[in-house]
Amino acid sequence: MSDHVASSPPSSIDETIAMLGAHDYLAGRALGTVLFLALRMKRPLFLEGEAGVGKTEIAKVLSKALGRPLIRLQCYEGLDVASAVYEWNYPAQMLEIRLAEASGMTDRGRIESDIFSERYLIRRPVLQALSSVGGRAPVFLIDELDRTDEAFEAFLLEVLSDFQVTIPELGTIKAGEPPIVIITTNRTREVHDALKRRCLYHWVDYPDAAQELEIIRRKVPRCDEALSAQIVAYVQKLRGLDLFKNPGVAETIDWATALTELDRLALDPQTISDTIGTLLKYQDDIARIQTSEGAKVLDEVRHELAQAG
Repeated sequence: MSDHVASSPPSSIDETIAMLGAHDYLAGRALGTVLFLALRMKRPLFLEGEAGVGKTEIAKVLSKALGRPLIRLQCYEGLDVASAVYEWNYPAQMLEIRLAEASGMTDRGRIESDIFSERYLIRRPVLQALSSVGGRAPVFLIDELDRTDEAFEAFLLEVLSDFQVTIPELGTIKAGEPPIVIITTNRTREVHDALKRRCLYHWVDYPDAAQELEIIRRKVPRCDEALSAQIVAYVQKLRGLDLFKNPGVAETIDWATALTELDRLALDPQTISDTIGTLLKYQDDIARIQTSEGAKVLDEVRHELAQAG
């Protein structure tokens, strides 16, 4: 992977695609275009797609390529302001109150002013994202937004409107420079249109065979070339079987890595059966592939690659 860091955001779509490619992320024209526009227009980028297609990786690569810190808010059911935005360091505040009382301080206003100061503020991801580091706004990844509830989604909409947060005891904290915002969702539920309207949108799909083969070459360079071709062809066919959970690019990379560690040079039924747990994560899918259906897929792969070769 390249260590190249851009001194400024890319100035064209081609430059955007090249920037991602320099950090081993292969982006198509559509993704390169929407990402370029999101950076130029300073708008959040809303990415939808199946799990494992590389949505989160886009934010990580942007952080590396632009030399900006990555602030990640991992969403989950029940996420609240204390976990996402800020909270007060209550134990330290209580200790400060006791020390003040022990020293004979009776000015409650002064005590309150002391304990509700920046010194006792714990900054969570949203508040961190509003702070520039070294004069450069961070990349703010809001990951798997669909896991939160609508109340938090409404709060987030307010934050993204003005890039500011109001803390009653301190006042309003506003970003000097808006962060680069990447929002991802696996579409387990629909996100409200009001939030989507604040963003530019892109559906991240599974890569085609040529793209996925190049990804394997870059991410698992020790993998045998013929084996890489078999792996990609096999995975591409699995995605057409309507499994409960299709393997993502991350799983393809894991499978290629596992087979390389086992010194395999070609796929065979036993090898697939032994290692299928690195590719598929649901027992019903695994059981289905371990039947004659899986053998049929392998036969088709061998036949197609033989004809192509």
